[in-house]
Amino acid sequence: MSASNLPERNNEGFLEYATDWSSDVASVIAAEEDVSLSDNHWEIIEFLRKFYNKHEMSPPSNRLFVKAVKDALGEEKGNSIYLMQLFPGTPAKTACKIAGLPRPTNCL
Repeated sequence: MSASNLPERNNEGFLEYATDWSSDVASVIAAEEDVSLSDNHWEIIEFLRKFYNKHEMSPPSNRLFVKAVKDALGEEKGNSIYLMQLFPGTPAKTACKIAGLPRPTNCL
């Protein structure tokens, strides 16, 4: 799959519809963000997709993203440094984009 074959996205590159997401779509978006997906990335992506299915929203901010990961996966993975290493820039925003979720409401 290439960027030209991706489902419809908004002007920031987020999918218009979370249901259009697939692991192939995630891989293309990750490459656009200069992220090479490892098992650690997929663990966070799967966590975010479950979070979205349960709450019908992305974590609204980086702080709440880190807290939600900490609550679900433990302190080692639920910290800013770990998540920034996986998803550079604004981790919640980058991770949600790759996971095919809407842009977090309070992320710059």
